[in-house]
Amino acid sequence: MSMSSAEIRTAFLEFFKERGHQIVPSSSLIPGNDATLLFTNAGMVPFKDVFLGTDKRDYTRATSSQRCVRAGGKHNDLENVGYTARHHTFFEMLGNFSFGDYFKREAIGYAWTFLTETLQLPKEKLWVTVFEEDDEAYEIWAKEIGVPEDRISRIGAKDNFWQMGDTGPCGPCSEIFYDHGEDVWGGPPGTPEEDGDRYIEIWNLVFMQYNRQADGTLDPLPKPSVDTGMGLERIAAVLQHVHSNYETDTFVALIKAAAAAVGTEDLQAQSLRVIADHIRSCSFLIADGVLPSNEGRGYVLRRIIRRAVRHGSKLGAEGPFFHSLVAELVRLMGDAYPELVSAQGRIEKALLQEEQQFARTLQRGMSLLEDAVADLPEGGVLAGDVVFKLYDTYGFPYDLTADILRERGFGLDQAGFEAAMAEQRARAQQASQFGEDYNARLSAETTSSFSGYSEYEGQATITEIFRDGEAVQTLAAGEAGIVVLDQTPFYAESGGQVGDVGVFEIDGEPVFTVNDTQYIGKAIAHHGVSDVELTVGQSLTAVVDDERRWAIRRNHSATHLIHAALRNILGDHVAQKGSLVDEQRLRFDFAHPQAVSNDELRAIEAQVNEQIRLNLPLTTDLLPIEEAKARGAMALFGEKYDDEVRVVQMGDYSLELCGGTHVNRTGDIGSFRVTTEAGIASGVRRIEAVTGAGAVAYTQAQQQQLQKVAGLFKADPAAVSERIEQMLARQKQLEKELAELQRQMSQQAGASLIDSAQEVAGVKAIIAEVTNTEAKALREMVDDLKNRLGSGIVCLGLRQGDKVSLIVGVTNDLTKQVKAGELVNFIANQVGGKGGGRPDMAQAGGTDASQLDAALASVTPWLHEKLS
Repeated sequence: MSMSSAEIRTAFLEFFKERGHQIVPSSSLIPGNDATLLFTNAGMVPFKDVFLGTDKRDYTRATSSQRCVRAGGKHNDLENVGYTARHHTFFEMLGNFSFGDYFKREAIGYAWTFLTETLQLPKEKLWVTVFEEDDEAYEIWAKEIGVPEDRISRIGAKDNFWQMGDTGPCGPCSEIFYDHGEDVWGGPPGTPEEDGDRYIEIWNLVFMQYNRQADGTLDPLPKPSVDTGMGLERIAAVLQHVHSNYETDTFVALIKAAAAAVGTEDLQAQSLRVIADHIRSCSFLIADGVLPSNEGRGYVLRRIIRRAVRHGSKLGAEGPFFHSLVAELVRLMGDAYPELVSAQGRIEKALLQEEQQFARTLQRGMSLLEDAVADLPEGGVLAGDVVFKLYDTYGFPYDLTADILRERGFGLDQAGFEAAMAEQRARAQQASQFGEDYNARLSAETTSSFSGYSEYEGQATITEIFRDGEAVQTLAAGEAGIVVLDQTPFYAESGGQVGDVGVFEIDGEPVFTVNDTQYIGKAIAHHGVSDVELTVGQSLTAVVDDERRWAIRRNHSATHLIHAALRNILGDHVAQKGSLVDEQRLRFDFAHPQAVSNDELRAIEAQVNEQIRLNLPLTTDLLPIEEAKARGAMALFGEKYDDEVRVVQMGDYSLELCGGTHVNRTGDIGSFRVTTEAGIASGVRRIEAVTGAGAVAYTQAQQQQLQKVAGLFKADPAAVSERIEQMLARQKQLEKELAELQRQMSQQAGASLIDSAQEVAGVKAIIAEVTNTEAKALREMVDDLKNRLGSGIVCLGLRQGDKVSLIVGVTNDLTKQVKAGELVNFIANQVGGKGGGRPDMAQAGGTDASQLDAALASVTPWLHEKLS
């Protein structure tokens, strides 16, 4: 049987749907509320908390085709892509899951039936493995399914005990392999030849039984469950009778598109595989809200894009090409992933911008590399830290640096480069949040219901208390702790909105001051200090600081209005990248490739205020997430949503998924003022704003500043800008006149320095301290002196208090004998400094002016040695 990738995906999902499984759409590549992972790297990631029992679903069986990325972090296949038949940065994982429902027997039976009956794979072509201690799975395969024992291998924990990270859900697994036949080299799993391509793993059945703690302890999960994963690309290769994933239908189409884009007819080129793989991961990451940047997920995305562009240039691509492949990807995968279709324009724009920026990066890197190479002796070796700086700071590829050095007869300090890389990885690991212990967090046994949408106080019962990270029964007077209630009007921080503060009361008297409110799993945790002894089971009244909450509500509703205004004025490519809403202000981060102009900011502010004046009604509905998205509701980047979501609508102007608290009508916001707009990362901007009384106070403060400035310039406030422009024009004219005077003085000083020229080994040299000049005039002075000398060396020093400025100029005919950078550093070392530059011109600074005379005196003997 031969099936397309799309047909296999559909067949798999339908097979399990017929067997009582809920088809769950693919989650984002950004794990929702999970700081232990950089990207969604397996099909079970969206169900992680379900396996642990901290998240409940209305189904116990599920199936999905989950998009996954393995590039960066612990699970990283990036360096292997393009060099093996089956490694990818992006792949689709077909999976079926049981949450305390069926276990090993049913999971094994479903897998065998799907492969041998639905897909009609020959039974004799299938081999299986089990964990070496798992006798139960072995017996099911051998005695119930009927797989011959010589085609069942017992494998150790390295390959057959699955875990997603160092901590978290895990368990023994059973893998299914496909035999490609005797004409392909390789042996069955567990044999010395297992790394060959004959026997290929196509499905992994994980029997989730444990939760691994940081100390290695395996705690049994509340309910044994099943997590399976079958790579769509691998099973497509089997059914399409090819040995490489890159020969399957999806990749063949992408490779052809890539070949046309870069202008090559060699469809077997390894670089085309890299490009075809990388367009998938890059496009889906951008669709899920990631943008290229210099840190975290954005850094990984940037690295993948630049790797693809580099491979395109190796094939002869001239100019940007990578972004043009998005259309073909959308044609191939848009039906299965409609979010790819809606994001097409945004993806193309982000990729094109990164390609153009990388082109500029290469140009800057080449200039820096030229400078570094110019100081190398014949056959020299470029220092590893220089290579690393080119790579890390300027994005200049290591392999390109190596190629250029090789062409010019220079070596490369690979060990030094790798040492610098190792230091960077260590720093990144320390700074990264993506490696924390999944279980190193408080775990509440209860859940809380939130009543704060409609009230600011309510009766409640204490269900749990935590002190110093441990669950306790009581909290003494004066002790800080965390109190969990069965129901509460306090909003727990989420979706960018800060947590509520307030008090707990008993009989009208305060008993606990709430300083913050956060989630612990599904429980709402009140952080604070107790005034009396509190006990689990005690009843009390929870009272929110309503004045603060009202200010937060105004700011939160304003973020929805500003989101809509940004999209209306800047374009549909604008996507929310995060927000912060408290009682003082609001902060809104969004994707946009350039600074927002003053005219655009005024238009955005005006449009938001117009919606406030219209006093639009605000309505909320609870809807299935797919219905909400179908209505056009926008989701927040990085947020995890349940199957049923809260939809907040403001007239016909704004429609978003949001669990936060809001005003009743837009008029309640009062007024809106933008305070700042700035870039915070590549392609990401931030707007900060104030509302209500805060907006009034901001306007009044601006008015006071304007009146103060007008007073200083003795002008009417309405005409102060014209007065400032006049003053600036006058200042600019004076600066020009001053610069001309300094130039004339430098020329006069240079003329006198010509008379001081000496001969050193037959070469004219000017070695002198200059005075009454500016440091910025030194370069022009040296150029003038070099021209006057025709052939020679100029070395000048300038005292500026305790500091020293040094400059060396060498005419081009002498740079092989004397390099300006080498000489200026020789002098700088004696005055407590360092510098650098081109062979014909170099500058340096120093911090010990007292040594300048001696340093300049040492130049003549140094030149004698170099020139003799």
